[in-house]
Amino acid sequence: MAKKILVVDDSALMRKVLSDIINSDERFEVVAKAHDGEAALGLLKRNTYDAVVLDVNMPKMNGLQLLNELRKNNISARVMMASTDTMEGASVTLDALEMGALDFVHKPQNVSDCKTEEFMTTMLRTLAVVADSKPPVFESYEQSRANKKIVSQVVDIVKKKPIHIAGESVVAIAVSTGGPKSLESVVPHLPPQLNAPVIIVQHMPKGFTATLADRLNKMSEIEVKEATEGEVLKKGCVYIARAGSHLNVKRISAGKNIITYSDEPTREGVKPCANYMYESLIGTKYDNIVCVIMTGMGADGTEGIMHLKDKRQAYVISQDESSSIVYGMPRAIVKAGLSDEVVALPQIAQEVIMRVGVMGN
Repeated sequence: MAKKILVVDDSALMRKVLSDIINSDERFEVVAKAHDGEAALGLLKRNTYDAVVLDVNMPKMNGLQLLNELRKNNISARVMMASTDTMEGASVTLDALEMGALDFVHKPQNVSDCKTEEFMTTMLRTLAVVADSKPPVFESYEQSRANKKIVSQVVDIVKKKPIHIAGESVVAIAVSTGGPKSLESVVPHLPPQLNAPVIIVQHMPKGFTATLADRLNKMSEIEVKEATEGEVLKKGCVYIARAGSHLNVKRISAGKNIITYSDEPTREGVKPCANYMYESLIGTKYDNIVCVIMTGMGADGTEGIMHLKDKRQAYVISQDESSSIVYGMPRAIVKAGLSDEVVALPQIAQEVIMRVGVMGN
């Protein structure tokens, strides 16, 4: 049975073009359209859809306001943003993802450009992921406070009775669809005294990873940045791979490892690809390698961790199914027998802290 889709856009022509694209794929059927967020909210209060394709700039109620209303009314909808605002580096895109949108495509300003094979393929692929995803579950203020309290207690415990880990540690995280929002439940809970650097591959288009890093940095006590070529990895810092290149870690001397980028073609259909990150850790001298596989479509990370575990000891934490927006990447790790521990999203930060410890004052 075809997935039922709601298209929300203030342009009648754009609604028709997007609907034609969606209806061209037998997996989907546009069953309703709305010209602004207010009309869409009325539809969503009365009906259930498999996915919503949502514009940002609209009269009466724009896309972000609609997402806010959905949250206030506890209406859980699978939303894909399709707007000219969701272009390279646009902060509004991350606003939408933070407010519950699951993924996005950049809609060309010229309607004729929407009919290109590249845009149509990207849109249908993204829509398929969103329609098969779990609807967003919003963490309440009370839940957020409780999770922060638990992590704070873990940090205090580790400070008073440090985990004795020989040598140097590193944490390597792979995440895709649903990642920006999910990372907000992990990174801000990591303490600045974390006894390891953290490297993250998040599948995003060019221009978005710097904005993501800046946003997470503002939310966190630990330093978060987009990783730059040649910089030395340091403890208590989170490095997000730059979109459009593959991130690698290279040992240059005793105790010194640096970020390097490579320009191989996409792998697993993505660039950056976490497989390269994990395979590059084989050549480092880290004694304690902690790998974390979070929500995302596909199997990126599985092959890389398989090669890593074949040569080095590594501890693998995978996100559980119930807390994953898309249980693809974590499932692949579990099916391959590579996962040492399966945990829910709110517990990932504390498990990382327990595995690598914190630095003393």
